[in-house]
Amino acid sequence: MGRAVTVATCALNQWALDFEGNLERIFRSIDIAKSRGARYRLGPELEICGYGCSDHYYESDTLLHSFQVLAKLLESPATQDIICDVGMPVLHRNVRYNCRVIFLNKKILLIRPKISLANAGNYRELRWFTPWNKARHVEEYFLPRIIQEVTGQETVPFGDAVLATKDTCLGTEICEELWAPNSPHIEMGLDGVEIFTNSSGSHHVLRKAHTRVDLVNSATAKNGGIYILANQKGCDGDRLYYDGCAMISMNGETVAQGSQFSLDDVEVLVATLDLEDIRSYRAEISSRNLAASKVNPYPRVKVNFALSCSDDVAVPTCMPIQWRHHSPEEEISLGPACWLWDYLRRSKQAGFLLPLSGGIDSSATACIVYSMCHQVCLAVKNGNADVLADARKIVNDETYVPEDPREFCKRIFTTCYMASENSSQDTCNRAKLLAEQIGSYHINLNIDAAVKAIVGIFSMVTGRMPRFSVYGGSSRENLALQNVQARIRMVLAYLFAQLTLWTRGMPGGLLVLGSANVDESLRGYLTKYDCSSADINPIGGISKTDLKNFIQYCIENFQLTALRSIMSAPPTAELEPLVEGQVAQTDEADMGMTYAELSIYGKLRKIAKAGPYSMFCKLVNTWKEICTPREVASKVKHFFRMYSINRHKMTTLTPSYHAENYSPDDNRFDLRPFLYNTTWSWQFRCIDKQVNALD
Repeated sequence: MGRAVTVATCALNQWALDFEGNLERIFRSIDIAKSRGARYRLGPELEICGYGCSDHYYESDTLLHSFQVLAKLLESPATQDIICDVGMPVLHRNVRYNCRVIFLNKKILLIRPKISLANAGNYRELRWFTPWNKARHVEEYFLPRIIQEVTGQETVPFGDAVLATKDTCLGTEICEELWAPNSPHIEMGLDGVEIFTNSSGSHHVLRKAHTRVDLVNSATAKNGGIYILANQKGCDGDRLYYDGCAMISMNGETVAQGSQFSLDDVEVLVATLDLEDIRSYRAEISSRNLAASKVNPYPRVKVNFALSCSDDVAVPTCMPIQWRHHSPEEEISLGPACWLWDYLRRSKQAGFLLPLSGGIDSSATACIVYSMCHQVCLAVKNGNADVLADARKIVNDETYVPEDPREFCKRIFTTCYMASENSSQDTCNRAKLLAEQIGSYHINLNIDAAVKAIVGIFSMVTGRMPRFSVYGGSSRENLALQNVQARIRMVLAYLFAQLTLWTRGMPGGLLVLGSANVDESLRGYLTKYDCSSADINPIGGISKTDLKNFIQYCIENFQLTALRSIMSAPPTAELEPLVEGQVAQTDEADMGMTYAELSIYGKLRKIAKAGPYSMFCKLVNTWKEICTPREVASKVKHFFRMYSINRHKMTTLTPSYHAENYSPDDNRFDLRPFLYNTTWSWQFRCIDKQVNALD
């Protein structure tokens, strides 16, 4: 009697609308799965077209090309004698569904539409798809002719059903369904399904991985069974990084763990597991068995195929392992680095340019690029031919082999310190030393001539010369003079990004990196169209607190001693005149709040959904030991006033790596007005009333 089943799951670095590349990666995963004895292969959500197609899902071309890829898979000898489970959009009776297409030996067994659609945060699936609301119901789906010609089938089952093979029963979940309170695996498990599969398009957020792992393990802890999860990995064309973590779990314990961050385009996990372990586990859970006797059965699609062999007594099975989680600092080091690599190679640019100020934010960005160089060299050392080929294209050298991260960094990373008369020698030295230690090609320039020219034009036209406040100018003059410096730096950054390689006799251009963190974006503590305006920003979703911890991690793990002085220096924009040669301007004094407070405001505003009054009510208790109610009210009012005044800046925010659930990204994640009544008169009056009552 067959009892040892061998199954495979994978993490694929798919790219939206890259049908040719996506097909090639699917084939590679199937080949690896078969070579390791798997009889079932699961892939990520919507892997054929790529998850991030967005409004391209409306186009008939996306459906057509998905079916063309499916036809290639069906007719290929590579897909014979293995159940293949792939994801693609399907139009059924003029309604578009997010589906799994499960096939074996040129025959489609089942098309299973997604039941619970992801529609919060970064997800907008209800915009493009309709959930399948007919529980345990199956209809006939009429196949397009290009598929009929391969399979010889006119119709196939479409709906909420499970597969019954000769030795077990498999049921499907798709991404969000695992996270839903009424996950299908609960009822499927009670109905005798032993293997649950989940194809995901789940993106990285700091400190999120353990939640996904816990959900998978808990899915079978109470009910028994095997749970197989596949996930997309990499940047498929937008702000998200899908972080792999493919896994296989049985009876509440992990038996196979995939990597969360890697440069491998295809990663396959294979596990051999004993079905009898599920049956014996379930046998003693009396509450489960009582519930199972009353369950409404699922339609079963019979499959004349087994996932096990008849004589498998001597086949070794996988044992439970301990999941190894990354620290948040490791996540910052690896996730944005992998995202940058995907963006660089897929944009076909020759590297990056970063305005390096000598402060924490730009230094953290530089360290992430350096970490990317480490990952590239490590991947090449481990025999990754794809990474080697991409590196050679980027540096335009067919014989090049990246071995030393500092040497590779010199080729693809340019840093630029843009001094002004308000810059200190300390920040200049810090930037230069860090550039030397990571190996970047470093440029030192002075922007004073450009600033004087711009201000001179204004003075010539108006007859007035603006002054800094320390020289008697108004706050308006002071701010305008700071903004001119900041915006000049953006213009110069793009000029040098386009032409620096030209001056060095090298082909191509550079992507400009931004380095505004999530907290100062939330507060609006940045100049619109300054160096925060760039092509992409790897730290735009990361808090100042986490960046400081990451800098400490880099000191210890990359031996970047230059970061010690950067860590100890107070954050400053260096846009106002020096006082006796020393920096007098600091970020926190300018903002009227600390970065630690900003992080708290951000989490309350977005994650706790708190408006001004609710935020005050929460903080008046949280901060009761350090602030009076009136002080709390003043802080909350100041935050909301500055947030609303500056919200318009979020509409032009550089595309940033999404890493925090309190990100103020206006593009898709944090949808708010950008023209507010900044007096918040009603809301602030409610706060004042409460303060008076507490006094």
